[in-house]
Amino acid sequence: MNWFETPTLHRLEQYLDLVAFRHELISSNLANVDTPGYRTQDVDFASEMRRAGLRQEDDPVAPRVKEIKGLIERPDGNNVSLDRESLALARTQLQYRAGVELLRNELHTLQAAINEGK
Repeated sequence: MNWFETPTLHRLEQYLDLVAFRHELISSNLANVDTPGYRTQDVDFASEMRRAGLRQEDDPVAPRVKEIKGLIERPDGNNVSLDRESLALARTQLQYRAGVELLRNELHTLQAAINEGK
């Protein structure tokens, strides 16, 4: 086993990949706020993380994108809510920061283990 192929690092990689993917979706929603007929898209973060845990290590991240129902639709058919997307973007940024901090801590732990062996 490689030092950098721990189950924790693999899980953190999946987490950060999913957060980055969701960030792209939210950015796309915001970019299309004035596009007639555009429908808000998102992923169910919790269920995608559970699904990622069942996936094999070499399988790529392929989250299921879904259209968000129940949002107020404008006359042009667009249902993007700036308030919803702004809140989702802020939450996603916090999730990413938390994931990076956890990754940093895990790498620090590995570094300490390596240095103690010298």
